[in-house]
Amino acid sequence: MGDGSGFPGFHSQSYDREYSRPLFRVASFSGSGDEQERHAPSPRGRSQSMSRTASSKVAAPSRLSSSSGSKMSMKKLQQVVDEKSMEDEEMELMKEKYTKLLLGEDMSGSGKGVCTAVAISNAITNLYATVFGTCHRLEPLPPEKRSMWNREMDCLLSICEYIVEFSPTVQAMPDGSTHDVMATSPRSDILMNLPALEKLETMLLGILDSFDKREFWYADQRNQSFNESKKSFQRSEDKWWLPEPCVPDSGLSDRMHRELQQKRDQASQIHKMAMEINSSILSEMQVPSSYLETLPKSGRVGVGDAIYRYMSTGDQFSPEHLLNFLNLSSEHEALEIADRVEAAMYVWRRKASTTHVVSKWENVTELNADGDKNLVLASRARSLLLCLKQRFPGLSQTTLDTSKIQYNKDIGQAILESYSRVLESLAHNIVSWIDDILIADENAKKGHKIRMQKQVFTQISPQR
Repeated sequence: MGDGSGFPGFHSQSYDREYSRPLFRVASFSGSGDEQERHAPSPRGRSQSMSRTASSKVAAPSRLSSSSGSKMSMKKLQQVVDEKSMEDEEMELMKEKYTKLLLGEDMSGSGKGVCTAVAISNAITNLYATVFGTCHRLEPLPPEKRSMWNREMDCLLSICEYIVEFSPTVQAMPDGSTHDVMATSPRSDILMNLPALEKLETMLLGILDSFDKREFWYADQRNQSFNESKKSFQRSEDKWWLPEPCVPDSGLSDRMHRELQQKRDQASQIHKMAMEINSSILSEMQVPSSYLETLPKSGRVGVGDAIYRYMSTGDQFSPEHLLNFLNLSSEHEALEIADRVEAAMYVWRRKASTTHVVSKWENVTELNADGDKNLVLASRARSLLLCLKQRFPGLSQTTLDTSKIQYNKDIGQAILESYSRVLESLAHNIVSWIDDILIADENAKKGHKIRMQKQVFTQISPQR
């Protein structure tokens, strides 16, 4: 821990992680300039026989110089005091938030707060909503929000430095002898996933920073082009509150179009990686007993006759064909199907566990199911869930995921799950924003082409 705070993460030592960020910028204040001004020798006359008028002429510029120097010193001093007070306020605010986390978001002291894991998960989710909740444009993050995100995420992620596991090792002593000791090392899941998530965050913020100079804008930035933007882009009614992108009449340049496409592909890959990490963390969380108590008696009752008939008949199962058959038109319907399929999957897994010992269900496929119908159905249900989440990348959390997060008590898993979840959401938003720009660009180029064709036709048509 640091010397002055008593909280993990509030220390002045540098981080060893490659992608870590400094928590606070400690300003060093030097008063050498003020001391030089304060102890500077006053202008003196060349002889003591100078007249009274001459001495007054010399003293006037001296007083003027001293007065201006004093004003500059006071201005610098006031600036230093303001910066120092601002840093003190930020430090006190961080300590208060950290204390709230330790108390489970219950500041009354009655002991009715949630567990620490849930409190930290809520803190990361609320921080993301505060920083990125009002950001709906392809532009760099404002400096104050960027500073808030870096500062508070450093505080929350610093907890992972104290989540370690013991492993036996041999320690060499100065006299040449060796002893078996238990050494500490970061927990394997944190060591593998946390640096990867930090790298993904850096890449996402870098994508936003790359749009500081762009050829497009948004409707409320240029009111005179609002009506023209309606012609090139029309947003759906369910997202009426989002700003509408605008592009030049002739569309974007080829360079900007290629850059947007590259950034979209990059953000899409980041989204897939964050979603994969989040799914792996959720799969490692323990299933709450309250969820198991609500499962249906059979998987067929859970998914319904139509889906069960498709999943249970035939040697070849295609989740894409099943989703095409269901013809889901909204995310609400997709979430309902996901809840039903997931519940049926755990019913089939529970029945299969009575005859098979499975250490990790993710490794079970139809090829190694040994002809067990319950194992086959559970494997097909899992593939259907993965395909469903890929087709609806913005799908909300299922009932099981929400239950796992609510009853989870592992702080490391809570940090990794919430961190990957917010990065997954940010990557999905960036892809959606770029798609809006590309759609507006395509419509503008089509309109420009039609206008050019009309102009050419008007020029070559005979005058009447």
